[in-house]
Amino acid sequence: MSGKLSLVSRIRACDLCADRFAATATAHEPRPVAWFRPGARIVVIGQAPGLRVHLSGRPFTDPSGDRLRDWLGLNETTFYDRSRVAIVPMAFCFPGYNVAKADLPPPPICARTWQQQVMEYLTGAALTILVGSYAQRWHLGVKTSVTDTVSDWRSHAPQTFPLPHPSWRNSGWLKKNPWFATDLIPALQTEVQKVLHD
Repeated sequence: MSGKLSLVSRIRACDLCADRFAATATAHEPRPVAWFRPGARIVVIGQAPGLRVHLSGRPFTDPSGDRLRDWLGLNETTFYDRSRVAIVPMAFCFPGYNVAKADLPPPPICARTWQQQVMEYLTGAALTILVGSYAQRWHLGVKTSVTDTVSDWRSHAPQTFPLPHPSWRNSGWLKKNPWFATDLIPALQTEVQKVLHD
């Protein structure tokens, strides 16, 4: 047990990207957000914390989180119960902004260092939710667009569901792809409830 708990501690102490973050427009220090415990039944794998999450230390504390919880059919209490839902980004720290104040991509070194260790640790997971292209490419090995990957969701369900990022920037995508709300979301919510109550 102590070895498993030390994984979270080691992630939270990670400063591999300190120099990289210091050189960004935000010039911030690393603050890894590790939000998982043994026994979690659902693993949500996203991109990287945004600035709000960097400041709060809690994942998806923003409008994207509200939309994601709506997609999953989960309230905040269940979503933030680390023994039930593990939240594992491809990079545990906020990558920062560039000079144009656009989000920088998650540093690949984070996934190379931690993803396999975390997934081996979360042995009780029965459902994996891959949010966005970085998670989908890493865990599914796909090179397709998010639209193509998500539209092919039945090939991966019920153990895995690929989703677009729940950002407000994707509202247009949601309107162009009504099948996401009518077909994928009901199937996802059914599986979420099944896994949590097995």
